[in-house]
Amino acid sequence: MILQGIIPIFRIFDEPKAKEFYIEYLGFKVDWEHRFEPNMPLYMQISMHEIRIHLSEHYGDCSPGSAIRIEVNGIRELQKNLNGKQYNYSRPGLEKTSWETEECSVVDPFGNKIIFYEDINKDK
Repeated sequence: MILQGIIPIFRIFDEPKAKEFYIEYLGFKVDWEHRFEPNMPLYMQISMHEIRIHLSEHYGDCSPGSAIRIEVNGIRELQKNLNGKQYNYSRPGLEKTSWETEECSVVDPFGNKIIFYEDINKDK
Protein backbone atom coordinates (compact mmCIF):
# COMPACT_ATOMS: atom_id res chain seq x y z
CA MET A 1 0.00 0.00 0.00
CA ILE A 2 1.23 3.50 -0.86
CA LEU A 3 -0.50 6.64 0.37
CA GLN A 4 -0.62 9.18 -2.44
CA GLY A 5 -2.16 12.35 -1.14
CA ILE A 6 -4.91 13.96 0.84
CA ILE A 7 -7.84 16.12 -0.22
CA PRO A 8 -9.54 18.15 2.51
CA ILE A 9 -13.28 18.84 2.30
CA PHE A 10 -14.63 22.23 3.41
CA ARG A 11 -18.32 22.87 4.07
CA ILE A 12 -19.77 25.79 2.13
CA PHE A 13 -23.26 27.32 2.19
CA ASP A 14 -23.31 29.70 -0.76
CA GLU A 15 -21.86 28.89 -4.19
CA PRO A 16 -21.31 32.50 -5.38
CA LYS A 17 -19.54 33.46 -2.12
CA ALA A 18 -17.40 30.31 -2.28
CA LYS A 19 -16.36 31.04 -5.86
CA GLU A 20 -15.68 34.69 -5.08
CA PHE A 21 -13.35 33.66 -2.23
CA TYR A 22 -11.62 30.57 -3.63
CA ILE A 23 -11.51 31.40 -7.35
CA GLU A 24 -11.42 35.19 -7.61
CA TYR A 25 -9.57 36.00 -4.38
CA LEU A 26 -7.28 33.04 -3.71
CA GLY A 27 -6.76 32.09 -7.36
CA PHE A 28 -7.84 28.44 -7.35
CA LYS A 29 -9.53 27.02 -10.45
CA VAL A 30 -12.64 24.84 -10.63
CA ASP A 31 -11.74 21.32 -11.80
CA TRP A 32 -15.26 19.93 -11.74
CA GLU A 33 -18.70 20.39 -10.19
CA HIS A 34 -21.31 17.78 -9.30
CA ARG A 35 -24.99 17.86 -8.36
CA PHE A 36 -27.21 14.81 -8.21
CA GLU A 37 -30.00 16.88 -9.80
CA PRO A 38 -30.56 20.55 -10.65
CA ASN A 39 -31.05 22.66 -7.51
CA MET A 40 -29.38 20.00 -5.35
CA PRO A 41 -26.34 20.84 -3.18
CA LEU A 42 -23.04 21.44 -4.95
CA TYR A 43 -19.92 19.32 -4.55
CA MET A 44 -16.85 20.54 -6.42
CA GLN A 45 -13.11 20.23 -6.65
CA ILE A 46 -10.82 23.24 -6.88
CA SER A 47 -7.06 23.23 -7.35
CA MET A 48 -3.95 25.34 -7.54
CA HIS A 49 -0.62 23.78 -8.51
CA GLU A 50 -0.54 20.43 -6.61
CA ILE A 51 -3.17 21.39 -4.00
CA ARG A 52 -6.73 20.10 -4.35
CA ILE A 53 -9.66 20.97 -2.09
CA HIS A 54 -13.24 19.71 -2.20
CA LEU A 55 -16.03 22.14 -1.35
CA SER A 56 -19.40 20.73 -0.34
CA GLU A 57 -22.85 22.14 0.29
CA HIS A 58 -23.98 18.69 1.49
CA TYR A 59 -25.05 18.45 5.12
CA GLY A 60 -22.96 15.84 6.92
CA ASP A 61 -19.93 15.87 4.62
CA CYS A 62 -17.92 17.94 7.07
CA SER A 63 -18.26 20.65 9.69
CA PRO A 64 -17.79 24.35 9.01
CA GLY A 65 -14.91 25.91 10.90
CA SER A 66 -12.22 23.45 9.80
CA ALA A 67 -8.59 24.40 9.17
CA ILE A 68 -5.82 23.25 6.86
CA ARG A 69 -2.17 24.20 6.40
CA ILE A 70 -0.70 24.61 2.92
CA GLU A 71 3.06 24.82 2.46
CA VAL A 72 4.13 27.44 -0.09
CA ASN A 73 7.30 28.73 -1.64
CA GLY A 74 7.07 32.53 -1.67
CA ILE A 75 4.83 33.36 1.28
CA ARG A 76 5.61 37.08 1.13
CA GLU A 77 4.59 37.27 -2.53
CA LEU A 78 1.37 35.38 -1.73
CA GLN A 79 0.48 37.77 1.09
CA LYS A 80 1.27 40.83 -1.04
CA ASN A 81 -0.81 39.45 -3.93
CA LEU A 82 -3.82 38.75 -1.69
CA ASN A 83 -3.75 42.20 -0.12
CA GLY A 84 -3.39 43.78 -3.56
CA LYS A 85 -6.72 42.30 -4.66
CA GLN A 86 -8.69 44.57 -2.30
CA TYR A 87 -11.03 41.74 -1.21
CA ASN A 88 -13.47 43.42 1.19
CA TYR A 89 -13.41 40.70 3.83
CA SER A 90 -9.71 39.88 4.28
CA ARG A 91 -6.41 41.69 4.76
CA PRO A 92 -4.09 38.86 5.84
CA GLY A 93 -0.91 39.64 7.67
CA LEU A 94 2.35 37.75 7.87
CA GLU A 95 3.42 36.12 11.12
CA LYS A 96 6.75 34.58 12.14
CA THR A 97 6.23 31.63 14.44
CA SER A 98 8.41 30.13 17.16
CA TRP A 99 8.50 26.90 15.12
CA GLU A 100 10.41 28.67 12.33
CA THR A 101 7.71 29.40 9.76
CA GLU A 102 6.20 32.51 8.25
CA GLU A 103 2.43 32.22 7.99
CA CYS A 104 -0.42 33.99 6.22
CA SER A 105 -3.91 32.97 7.36
CA VAL A 106 -7.25 33.54 5.68
CA VAL A 107 -10.75 32.55 6.75
CA ASP A 108 -13.39 31.76 4.13
CA PRO A 109 -16.97 33.09 4.36
CA PHE A 110 -18.02 29.85 6.10
CA GLY A 111 -15.47 29.90 8.94
CA ASN A 112 -12.91 27.54 7.38
CA LYS A 113 -9.32 28.60 7.93
CA ILE A 114 -6.44 28.20 5.48
CA ILE A 115 -2.96 28.76 6.84
CA PHE A 116 -0.38 29.26 4.12
CA TYR A 117 3.12 28.76 5.50
CA GLU A 118 6.76 28.72 4.50
CA ASP A 119 9.56 27.05 6.41
CA ILE A 120 12.09 29.79 7.24
CA ASN A 121 14.96 27.30 7.62
CA LYS A 122 14.29 25.17 4.52
CA ASP A 123 17.65 26.10 2.97
CA LYS A 124 19.72 25.42 6.10
